[in-house]
Amino acid sequence: MMKKLTIIISFFAVLLAAIVTVVYLDTNTYKVHTVHFQTDKLPRHTKLRIVQISDLHDKVFDEGNESLVNSILEQNADLIVLTGDLIDRKTNDFTNVFAMIESITSHHDHVYYVSGNHEWWNRGTEHFFDGLRERNVTILNNRHTHISLNDATVNLVGVDDASTGHEDIRAAFHGINQDDYTIFLSHTPSIVDSYEELPADLILSGHTHGGQVRVPFIGAIVAPDQGFLPKLDKGVFQIHDNQYLYIDSGLGTSVLPLRFMNKSQFSVIEVESVRTDRDQR
Repeated sequence: MMKKLTIIISFFAVLLAAIVTVVYLDTNTYKVHTVHFQTDKLPRHTKLRIVQISDLHDKVFDEGNESLVNSILEQNADLIVLTGDLIDRKTNDFTNVFAMIESITSHHDHVYYVSGNHEWWNRGTEHFFDGLRERNVTILNNRHTHISLNDATVNLVGVDDASTGHEDIRAAFHGINQDDYTIFLSHTPSIVDSYEELPADLILSGHTHGGQVRVPFIGAIVAPDQGFLPKLDKGVFQIHDNQYLYIDSGLGTSVLPLRFMNKSQFSVIEVESVRTDRDQR
């Protein structure tokens, strides 16, 4: 009897140690996740490379986030997009985030940002926005810009956080040329449920943290705006023909300072031109 009890206790001790190890690694180390899309709206043989950073929540992985910044810059991206919640609602010192952003913008000219709910919940909202502008980040607050990259013209559209009611879709998309490839930045992915017709080819979001805690064969347990067992948790979703939503699960944490089966990450999005019948005629 004692032998069986010892075996059972040992088993659960090993299981607990394994879970603690996974939680620590998933929460405190990060990976680079790459996804690929194709379009006939880019000139032939053209490829766009985008780094997406989301939901940092003032997380610091090492001294000054130096290795994280280096990993981001090593991707040689055409664009770097920040899809909200760089800070937490409780963040009262923006030093860490500003230092990281300054390290990025000192080496990269195309850095764009849309706000998340935690920026709007923070007492220093406007101070934070001003700090991003001072560090050469372009804030797409319900507006868009045209970018010429690799012989292609791309629309980059952004809205302020929709989960807190700050979005203005009409203003953001006003006047865009839909013949050009259009990338839409929205912190919350639930915007695709609120607005059925979004004139964008690719929607990049965050907000969900991929559920933060995931269970094998089930996925995310809970996500903001969606409740339990969310449909839009992380990864790629086809919304309409030739329209895709990509949800990055982010780098930081909120509410509970842990991740499980859902490693911290930033994403590299590659968009490549594809030949069509029209091209071949």
